[in-house]
Amino acid sequence: MAEQGGAQEVIMSLLPIVFFIAIFYLLLIRPANVKRKKHQEMIDALQKGDKIITTGGLICEIVKPEKTFFSVRLNDDTIVRLSREFIAYKLDENETQES
Repeated sequence: MAEQGGAQEVIMSLLPIVFFIAIFYLLLIRPANVKRKKHQEMIDALQKGDKIITTGGLICEIVKPEKTFFSVRLNDDTIVRLSREFIAYKLDENETQES
């Protein structure tokens, strides 16, 4: 009987730790994974002519999507290659008209 009481004590002492790990997962890890997945889907769906904003704040137009880079137009004369990692988000049509 003493062993059974000891096992219950150990389970009861671990319960708060398990509770905090579950809360941590639900509040921090899962939303970050969902956000990362949506961002990756957005990057994979980009195509020629889409306007994007880089993490540095530049507004560009995609000229040619490549495997690991995008060729983007900064202005009429400047075309550069941009790594997929540095795309913050895609501009919607109504956002570009407000500028």
